[in-house]
Parts: sequence; C-alpha cells; structure tokens
Amino acid sequence: MSSENPAMPTLKLVQVLTGHRGRVWNISWHPEGNLLTSCGEDKIIRIWGTEGGVEGKWVVKTSLTDGHERTIREVTWSPCGNYLASASFDATTAIWDKKSGQFECNATLEGHENEVKSVSWAKSGQLMATCSRDKTVWVWEVAEEDEYECAAVLNAHTQDVKKVIWHPNDELLASASYDNTIKMFREDPADQEWTCVATLSSHTSTVWSIAFNKTGTRLASCSDDGTVKIWQVYLPGNQEGIATPDGTPVWKCVSTIAGMHSRCVYDVAWCHQTGLIATASADDVVRIFQESLDSDPNQPNFDLVASSSTNGHKQDVNCVAWHPTVAGLLASCSDDGEIRLWKFLEGTS
Repeated sequence: MSSENPAMPTLKLVQVLTGHRGRVWNISWHPEGNLLTSCGEDKIIRIWGTEGGVEGKWVVKTSLTDGHERTIREVTWSPCGNYLASASFDATTAIWDKKSGQFECNATLEGHENEVKSVSWAKSGQLMATCSRDKTVWVWEVAEEDEYECAAVLNAHTQDVKKVIWHPNDELLASASYDNTIKMFREDPADQEWTCVATLSSHTSTVWSIAFNKTGTRLASCSDDGTVKIWQVYLPGNQEGIATPDGTPVWKCVSTIAGMHSRCVYDVAWCHQTGLIATASADDVVRIFQESLDSDPNQPNFDLVASSSTNGHKQDVNCVAWHPTVAGLLASCSDDGEIRLWKFLEGTS
C-alpha cells in the first residue's frame, strides 16, 4: 500500500535540471511560460525550454556566458517577454534581447557602487528598478531602444537592499532590506520626484524577499527571522476604519507565519492563479501555504499544505517561482546547483 494519503495535497517532483556549477541563485519564467531562465555562481545564464510543451522534458536551449564578470544574482524577463535583465555582483545590470536572432547583451547599466542584488520591470515595461549592497534603489526609465536613463537614486534604506519588485498593476515599487524593513516608493506627479511613501516594519532581522498577490492588495515578505508576514493595504475611507494619514494608503501586517521554517526564509512567491504561497528556506525545504477557507480577510490564517521534505534540495533553497500560466507548477533552485520542477497536487479529500 502507498504510504501517501491521497486525500492530502502533495508537492510532486517533476524534473531535476542540472548543469550549473556552484550555487543557483535565481530562476525566472518567461511571461508566456515557454522558457525558464536560471543564473548563479558560475556567471552563466541558462535558458531552458521543452520540445513537448510545458509538460515535456526541460533542456538547456541557450547559455549566455559573456555578460558578467562575477556571480549573477538575479534574472528577470520584461513584461513583453522580449528583454531579459540580469543583476550581478560585478555592480552592473545587463539587458539582453534576441533582435539579431540570438540573445545578445545590448545594454549594460552602471552606477551602483557594488553588488546588484535584484532587478525588476514595471508592468508598463517603461520602468525598471535595481538595488544593491550600496544601500540604494535605482529607478531607470526606458528612454529609447536600448537606452536606459536613471530617473532616481533612492537612499531610504540604511543597509544592503536585497530585493525590488513592482506592484502588479501600479507604478508602485517595493524594496526589502538588511535593515529589517520593506519600503515603498512612487513618483510624485507634482514634481516628478520619487519618494518613499511607506515603511513596513515588523520583521526582526533581514527581509530577504517580497511578493505581491495578483491584485496587489497584499504583500508577502520573508526574513532571516524565520517568518513570513502578510501585509494588507488599506485605502482612504476603508470600511475597517483604519486611519490613512494625509490620504495615503496604509500597509498593515495582518498575519505572521511562524514556527514553520527552522532557518532563514530566502524567498517567497505568490501564485497569481491559485493564491498559494511558496517559500524557499535555508533548511533545504520548499513549502506551500494556503489561506484557510474560513479565515478573516483582516486576520488571515495560512496553513502549511505541502512541502518538499522527502525528495527536496540538499542545501539552501534560494528561490521559488510559480509558472505564469500552468496552475501549481513551481520551480526552485538551490546552493546544491540544481533546479527542481514541482507540481502541487490538490489531493482528493
């Protein structure tokens, strides 16, 4: 008899992708979901694809080797899918495209004093953000083809900035830092200056990563303190009666997932199709959380519904990424040099 209870949700291992040397830091799905991109310690960007659609066997289609001189920390696709940005410890961000028929680096963004930790595109594709160990967040405007201009250098954080992400529908930028806070920035239409409009404080150690839900009304954050926190935005005139000074939306921590990770939580991903939250932890485990059906939206509860504890990574998990169109398909990468593809199965209760 099978020892697995079929009524319980499970995280099924689909495939293990190998080829990187050393740590794999980051993975990113193409917006159409037909490509998966990875980067790491070996300074190589790998672009994976399949012969038989998403359910087929994933293999390396392209390796990009000449963009960076040091470790590549993050890769991310533009919303249109025509550009790939890579952030590196060599203090640069490279922009790649395939206009010539094969991927080439056609722009290199310089300015950060040291390691670039994260890069993110706004939904419009007209804005980008980068962040660095130099404590700054830079906002870039896409001026013309292959031309990127620095629109702002934001000095709100007091320590290394680990992650930047854009709101899914709005030109609101969020950043996570070693200073234990998350900050949000937007451009003031009056003077076109970028300013910090919110500081989210609740974590007691480094905030490693952040992820918005599909509507951008909630944000998940994960930390060196071993917790995941869920933040909710309250707009002026909200029915809950939460004060919004100066008519500015207020973000409040409405839930803390604690006691589930035995070590630091490095990454969090919010599935925009299912609402599931995935985490990547230094305890080598990928975990899946689901909001309880009967939970109060202003005090939500999240249950651990599946994990990779039996056939997972052998070292720290650095990143998790949900497939953009196939519900429940998840990729993870690790210090063990591997990328794993998982399928979340609901169970048959």
